[in-house]
Amino acid sequence: MAEILQIGTSGPGLYEFTDRAAALAKGDGVMTLFVRHTSCSLFIQENADPEVRSDLNEFFRRLVPPSDDPSMSYLTHTYEGPDDMPAHIKAALLPVSLSIPVISGRLALGTWQGIYLFEHRARPHRREVVVTQSG
Repeated sequence: MAEILQIGTSGPGLYEFTDRAAALAKGDGVMTLFVRHTSCSLFIQENADPEVRSDLNEFFRRLVPPSDDPSMSYLTHTYEGPDDMPAHIKAALLPVSLSIPVISGRLALGTWQGIYLFEHRARPHRREVVVTQSG
């Protein structure tokens, strides 16, 4: 089984798609998710308190500010906008693929865990996540 999920984004932030991935789970095995872009990431994080998402977004914005920030003056890849190279750096620090056990057709996520696409670019995008399951 291989599916491609389209995830629309409207700027930097975490976009949960747990339900869409869970709907593809079958039997027992391992689901693999892979994002086909170099300026966003995937990860599993708490999905109960929205402050976790806003705090993570703010942390990474401060860790890797836009290229027009004086602290980032060393960057040379800037022609696609001040958010582009920082987005590539964030994607290099965070995972672009995930492996999740599937047991009896259900993702073996913890109670408060959700699957997120972390958009690092400022403008809207349509991201593709490839989903496969083995086992």
